[in-house]
Amino acid sequence: MIHPSYTELMEVINGGAEIDDEPLVTSRYSVVLATSKRARQLIAGKEAMVPSSGKKPLSTAVEEIYKGKVHILPEETEVEVEEEITEENEI
Repeated sequence: MIHPSYTELMEVINGGAEIDDEPLVTSRYSVVLATSKRARQLIAGKEAMVPSSGKKPLSTAVEEIYKGKVHILPEETEVEVEEEITEENEI
């Protein structure tokens, strides 16, 4: 069994949303896309936000998202904050 589970990751990601807002992540597919994008950033040389010695980039990406170190941005604002992503390690 994978820990954290998809359900736990979705709860953490959507935890900061307002009651009236749409959740940022609505499916497992969204979680997979976000973690794979962060893993690619780590492979490209970005610094990990959690201890990562001996871990694969995907495991590190999952842990970063689960611990709230990396945040997922809504798609419509992704283009606007693209330059900030490299500085703040946001997806």
